[in-house]
Amino acid sequence: MSAKILVVDDDAAIRRLLVRTLDRAGYAVVEAGDARTALNSLAIDKPDLVLLDLGLPDRDGMELLPVLVKPPGPAVIVLTAREATDEKIMALDLGADDYVTKPFDTAELEARVRSALRRSAKAAAERIVVGFGDASIDLVERRVTRDGHEVRLTPKEYALLAELARYPGRVLTHVHLLRVVWGPAHVDDVEYLRVTMRGLRRKLEPDPAAPVLLRNEPGVGYRLNGNDP
Repeated sequence: MSAKILVVDDDAAIRRLLVRTLDRAGYAVVEAGDARTALNSLAIDKPDLVLLDLGLPDRDGMELLPVLVKPPGPAVIVLTAREATDEKIMALDLGADDYVTKPFDTAELEARVRSALRRSAKAAAERIVVGFGDASIDLVERRVTRDGHEVRLTPKEYALLAELARYPGRVLTHVHLLRVVWGPAHVDDVEYLRVTMRGLRRKLEPDPAAPVLLRNEPGVGYRLNGNDP
């Protein structure tokens, strides 16, 4: 599965250039022209890396950095025309992985993207596999197994399980799960969530009628009971 990159820049021509470059390099690419769209994409698309312009029309990119890098957030490369050293230092202090000034060489940018993704993957190595009961999910390989055998999930089943696995033991609300898995337009469609959860339980629970791994918190949401370390 290729890494997903979110390109955040208000210049449509630069976005097109970056999308073409990254697509040719084999990455999945999503784009945003402002901070609001970027934050929505962060929640829904779960990018592995963000290329962030600082001069956004609705909010300064520096304000976005602490939100973007909050664990388990993506790697972030600031890509901007601002050349002042104090701007670079501030961005790096706020959590950016790298800082590239415009105009940029696309080959060098690709190398910096590869480097940032490697560092990010290494830092997350302890979180990539989450075990629960006799099953586990590999969040990098996007693979779910039970008793050593791969379990085939639908895209929505996988997305729901992956979101719960990112926060094992923590209750995630119905609204949160619906927003992340189905999108903001479906935050009231709780039946979507219930149907998908029933499918997951049939495939992963020892007894789907008495779930112990994928637990319901009545009126609130769901929790994944991960194995103790």
